Amino acid sequence: MTFQSFPISASYLFLFSFYPIHEQGQFHHQMAATANSNLALFSASSSTTAATLRRVVTVRCGPRDNRGPLLKGRILSTEAIQAIQSLKRAYRSDPDNLPTHALRRLIKSDLTAALKELLRQDQCAVAAAVFSVIQSEYGADLNAYSEMVVALARKGLTAEIDALVDRMEEEAPAGIVCGESRGLLRLVKALIGAERKESTVRIYGMMKRSGLWSTWEMDEYLGRVLSKGLRRFGEGELADEVDSELARLYKGIFVKS
Repeated sequence: MTFQSFPISASYLFLFSFYPIHEQGQFHHQMAATANSNLALFSASSSTTAATLRRVVTVRCGPRDNRGPLLKGRILSTEAIQAIQSLKRAYRSDPDNLPTHALRRLIKSDLTAALKELLRQDQCAVAAAVFSVIQSEYGADLNAYSEMVVALARKGLTAEIDALVDRMEEEAPAGIVCGESRGLLRLVKALIGAERKESTVRIYGMMKRSGLWSTWEMDEYLGRVLSKGLRRFGEGELADEVDSELARLYKGIFVKS
């Protein structure tokens, strides 16, 4: 007689020994059927559990509007989130009287993250309040200025861009810090992209007041971008001046555009 294989335990052998020989085959088949049924039940239960786990794992919670998720480097602390929410509520009630006292308790990284998030939401008026606090408490770098210009240009707020450059010139009468070459490039690109002729010319003037061409040299790529922008704005003499200095600095490399 052939028996179906299944794991044999001590309890099975004990019960098996009490059955007559002619009934042991029937007992064995009954036990095998019971074992297979239990295995099938366990397998079905495991499959159901695994499917449930898979359904839980694949759940995704997206934003409630069309804005994208927070990007890397924009991690907002609880204090920053509360400050942003408070400012936005105040702006809806009274746009001309935003309470900035709560912002002054935030550290610089929180203020910067709050500014980036508000600009991402195109909340330019509220972002300007945050920018003003950064400027007064820590001093805004050129990257922050360029981000403000890009956001204002996106909303068509060209007068606010010129006012921003006005304030920048007031805050730095000696000119632009020469070490911020990347931020300066972003700012020049943003102003040219926003079609702000006067502001672009003033930025070049600030560069010259800080020692451009005498104590520090302009990056060639920045010079090309600035020259093209000035020439497009009809400032041919200033563009020629930039090209001449670049040709002197980068002999054999620079080709006038």
